[in-house]
Formats: sequence, C-alpha cells, structure tokens
Amino acid sequence: MPPAAAAEQPSSDALSLRVPEPHGRPGDAPAFAGLLNSRAGNVRRPPVDAPARGMEDLAASLIRVLDDDGQAVGPWCPDLSDPELLAGLGDMLKVRAFDSRMLMAQRQGKTSFYMQCTGEEAVACAFQRTMRPGDMNFPTYRQQGLLITAGYPLLDMMCQVLSNSRDPLKGRQLPVMYSARTHGFFSISGNLGTQFIQAVGWSMASAIKGGTAIAAAWVGDGSTAESDFHSALVFASTYRSPVVLNIVNNQWAISTFQGIARGDGPTFAARGVGFGIPALLVDGNDFLAVYAAAAWATERARRNLGPTLIEHFTYRSAAHSTSDDPAVYRPKAEHEAWPLGDPIERLKTHLILKGIWSEAQHTQAVDEIESEVLGLQKQAESFGTLRDGPPLSPREMFLDVYHEMPPHLQRQRQQAGF
Repeated sequence: MPPAAAAEQPSSDALSLRVPEPHGRPGDAPAFAGLLNSRAGNVRRPPVDAPARGMEDLAASLIRVLDDDGQAVGPWCPDLSDPELLAGLGDMLKVRAFDSRMLMAQRQGKTSFYMQCTGEEAVACAFQRTMRPGDMNFPTYRQQGLLITAGYPLLDMMCQVLSNSRDPLKGRQLPVMYSARTHGFFSISGNLGTQFIQAVGWSMASAIKGGTAIAAAWVGDGSTAESDFHSALVFASTYRSPVVLNIVNNQWAISTFQGIARGDGPTFAARGVGFGIPALLVDGNDFLAVYAAAAWATERARRNLGPTLIEHFTYRSAAHSTSDDPAVYRPKAEHEAWPLGDPIERLKTHLILKGIWSEAQHTQAVDEIESEVLGLQKQAESFGTLRDGPPLSPREMFLDVYHEMPPHLQRQRQQAGF
C-alpha cells in the first residue's frame, strides 16, 4: 500500500470537532425537559451595593417572581402599584397589536420588511419603566416596546415602517430601525454588537461630564459571539461605567440556535462573571422579574456601583423577520411548548388574581387597543406607503449628515437636480 494512502486510514487518535445541535429540528417533538433550574421565588436577592465577587450563582439561577398560579413570590417581588401593573399590561398589548398591524401591512406590500417581538414584550416594556428622562437605550430591532412604553407616538413609528412622506427618518433607515433621541432611543445599527460598545462609551462620557444619565445596551444571543461584545465588557469592567448590558436570549437567531453562540458556557449571563461584572439570569416572560432585575441594575449604575449584565431568558415565538420561515429549522409549534408561557397571559392572570382585572376587562382592552392601532394605521397610510408613494425626494439623502454640506456634495446635489 502506498504511504500516502496509509496516512488517510481512520485512526483512534484522529481529531474531530463537535457541532452543537438544538433540542429539535422540523419533524421532532418540542423538548424543553430540564430547562428550568429554579422555582419562582427561590433565587436570593443580594443588596444593590453587594460586590460582584460572591454573586456568581445569580448568573446560573433563573430569577422568577410569578409562579405557575400567577402569584408574585420571593425576594425579587417588586413594589409596583396597581396602576403601574395595569399600565405595563397595556404597554404589552399595544406592542402586540402594533406588531400584528405592521406584519399585515408588509404582507399587503405597503412596506418592505418587518420584525416582530411576539413573546418578548415583557423584556422591553418592563425594563423601560426603570429608565429616566435623559437615559439612553442602545437597542436592537426587537425592542419596539422601549419606545412604546416611553410614549413615543405610534403614528411616527408607523410612518417610518411605511417609508412615507411623514417618516421621521426620511427613508434613510430600514423600516424597523427607529431613532428617537428625545425618548432615549439611540439609532439602531444592523450590526448589533456595535450597540454594546457605543452604550459603554456613551455611559463613560456621561460620567466624565459629571452627568447623572445612564445607558442600557441590547443585543441578542447571537451577537455575543462578536468581538464588540467582549470589547464592551472589558471597558465596562475596567472603568465601572454606569451601564446595564442586556442580552435577550430568545433561543434562535435566524436558523441558528443559541448553543452555537454560547458554546460550552452554562449561560450567557455567566460571561459577565469572568469580567468581574455582576450578572443576572432572568425569566424574560415574567414582567415582574424583568422589572425587578432592571431596577436593581439601574440603581447600581446610578449609585456609581458599575455595570450589570442581564440575560433575559425568553423565546422568539414569531419568525425572525418577514424574510424568514422558522418552519424549516425548528419544530412546529415549539413556541407553544415554551415552559415559561406567554408574558401577557402571565401578567393578566396575576392581575386577575389580585382582583384588579378581569377577563371581560381584558377582552375590552384588547378590542380598544386594536381599534386605536388600526385607526392610527389608516392615518399613517394617508401620508403614503412604500407601494403607493409618493416617494421621498432624493434631496433628502444630502441632508442631516454634515452641519455644513461640503462642496463636493453640493456639486453632486446640483448635478442631480435637487
């Protein structure tokens, strides 16, 4: 046998690589056995000024407040008033209604693209309630709940999605990439990892200037594999910047499950431990748990106690985007088997149990919100849609980039006739 052929023979010492596999693929039954490692109310809550060293267990234990019956239990149970709880439910209902109408608009060809946050509404809506005027979120395209909870006009959001003549960003961003400085919502970047380093830098600038505003950064589980994520943690840890670093682990990137980005690490939250940053693992479908963790972390930031990393453990029920078909990469109806339930249903159950809400009130509220959103959509479409126009003037592309337009752009604009 020639020497070269002998070298190709299999050997018991041959090296190989492991490729992680998800719980299931199309055709498999959904499988989430053993996913929950903590009972509601069982995870300890350290003092806000506790040192990071000694709270490593919180990166591996799921903070939950609402139990299976809808009772709020344990040390993380937040002190929210009844009106605040009802407002939180209203915010989530509005986000879901907005998503539904904009998805339908995309299917009707009125816009090019849309991304829902179905199943993740509690993450943004609860977190935003801990932010103050002047603070800044550096979000992804799935945190529309931050804007809606902050009171940003739905009409303006719709006009941007439709890319019409009233689009606040004048057609210069993708439909879901909002930007609203006045509402603490930094411009979204399609390369999401950049949000982490920008948020850390913004928060450092706030501290350097002697300000009081803090920042919150947002990425999905997939973006934690980018170098920007790790660079941001180095700076946040070194300078103890006043920032909250949020990872929304919704189990799936587009076709890729979260295990590819996580590797052999136990959780994404555990990555904060190596940087000496306090890290929390939170039930992202529990409005009360998200609020409690966010309040704890934002207070640390405001008291100059440094950054906190939060992993919001949730599930993306909808497709990744209107260009995605999750049926080709995950089990059918897997979202219905998610053991942490639906965030709206869980808070509704809790409010009914408290005696401040009812099924009849809920049905009426859903109808009223859907009617309000539909009315706003008709108003937004009166300013045009991507399909029907009128198109924005090419003149817009030359504006709002430089304080004073440089000569070469002035010439290009004149040559273009605008």
